[in-house]
Amino acid sequence: MLGGDEFISSPPRKTVRFGGTLTDILLKYEKGETSDFELLKHQLSDPDIKDAQIINWLHEFRASVAYLTKDLEQLVNILLKLPWLRRSRDVVEEYLGFLGNLVSAQTVHLRPCLRMIVSQFIPPRITIREDDVDISDSDDDEENLSENFNTCHRALQTVARYVPSTPQFLMPILVENFPFINKSERTLECYVHNLLRITVYLPTLRLEILELIVERLLKLDVSTPQQDIEDAEETANNSDSEEKSTEEGLFDMEEDEETKGNKVASSGSERMAHPLAERLDILMTILFSYIKDVCHVDGKLDINKTKDLYRDLVSVFDKLILPTHASCHVQYFMFYICSFKLGLSEAFLDHLWKKLHDPNNPSVIRQTAGSYIGSFLARAKFIPVVTVKACLDLLVNWLHKYIDNQDTGTNAYCDVALHGPFYSTCQAVFYTLIFRHKQLLEGNLRKGLSYLQSLNFERIVMCQLNPLKICIPSVVNLFAAITRSKKTIEPFYQFWEELSAEDLENLKKPIKRGTSEDEDDDFLKGETPQNDGMVGIAPNSYESNTRSPVSPTGSPLDCYVQYPH
Repeated sequence: MLGGDEFISSPPRKTVRFGGTLTDILLKYEKGETSDFELLKHQLSDPDIKDAQIINWLHEFRASVAYLTKDLEQLVNILLKLPWLRRSRDVVEEYLGFLGNLVSAQTVHLRPCLRMIVSQFIPPRITIREDDVDISDSDDDEENLSENFNTCHRALQTVARYVPSTPQFLMPILVENFPFINKSERTLECYVHNLLRITVYLPTLRLEILELIVERLLKLDVSTPQQDIEDAEETANNSDSEEKSTEEGLFDMEEDEETKGNKVASSGSERMAHPLAERLDILMTILFSYIKDVCHVDGKLDINKTKDLYRDLVSVFDKLILPTHASCHVQYFMFYICSFKLGLSEAFLDHLWKKLHDPNNPSVIRQTAGSYIGSFLARAKFIPVVTVKACLDLLVNWLHKYIDNQDTGTNAYCDVALHGPFYSTCQAVFYTLIFRHKQLLEGNLRKGLSYLQSLNFERIVMCQLNPLKICIPSVVNLFAAITRSKKTIEPFYQFWEELSAEDLENLKKPIKRGTSEDEDDDFLKGETPQNDGMVGIAPNSYESNTRSPVSPTGSPLDCYVQYPH
């Protein structure tokens, strides 16, 4: 019992302002008496409702969820619109308890509950009008945004704990609620960040969520032609002072920094001039951060987690990137994860090779795979020369075999429609040599020149298929990007280096076969002699677990190169 003073000072326990319990109101409503029910809805919808009122109502609703059937959907929707998220901790905890009770007792309300939670994954909307035009968007200055997002994820985990089938109902809602690309950068950033957080505690959704994010990134990418980005940056730079424009502006990863006087890239805080490019850049940076965080535990690479994520990303790459025309930036997620471990790069190259040389694949997929091989070999600093040479051997041997089969036939003429994969492979080889010639020649020039001559490029370029007519004007750079997020990629990126006059002279000198003291390359020692077979691209230490997830059908035949660790 309470003492006299305690009784007077303590607030009375309230159920409803107008008398009666919640159960009584709901039972009356079932009998057609709606007056108290309407008062209840009115009180719950009051924008000035107090925390204590919310807590009292939620406490009663938690005990009465059995009555909240489909017939009371309107009442449940009002409860789901309660301003619980930005209230006191007591309100938040009571509301999370109510959500758990509701979905466990009435799964018919699962979707509305999930929609309510997902709707909170972006900053709250504020109303802004300029000249009678509604330009409302997210409130980027929300102080407790991070804490609110944490609470939303707690709510989602609570629902998933009570309803195991939550993931299958959640994914369509995540798709429906993805903001349009013209929404503010902050809105897109918050939503993508929260999607990626879901994959941590609902790992079965990771692949679908990655596909959703990459699909939307691709829409941004193809809607932002590279030339438009360059033009926007140039216009922005021209408006700056001359001194400033020499230090800031476009960072073009297609061009060699040294030939441009080693211009320093602009600071990481600089915004891109093109609005869609800025959105794309921000979202790519988030994806890179996610990949890094998943693959590293306490600063060290976790091999198993990295392999699992690699498989998901390769699946996304196959489904979305390979068939997409005019993508210039999004594919860098594969470039980035492959930089973590040589075995990943080798597995990715092996995967692309199988796509390229499998005649059962559509020609356009084979051609795109060939372009990616060339770009990857040319641009990835983390791929050692020994791997580059192994891949060149593989590709060039395939080209010579193709010529053997086609050069004297009825189709032995220049036609992209007929020989698309051949031209794509030629392009990959040429592109690799353009960017890697110095590494191929350095150390032992005679040995390097002998290796290049052994590839017999003269036969390839002089064949009746005439690859130079097709490839040279259209050597594409599928891994080039113009971003602020370039800081993540730049350390691993190979820029083009021009041949010196001395190098050009040395290339003209003939090399007599059999005269080099180091004729046998280290990476070929112990290998099966190459006759009519082809050297494969080994997945190295990752073995079969990290290799291409597709069937090994159509893989290279004879032997695998064993690379040093």
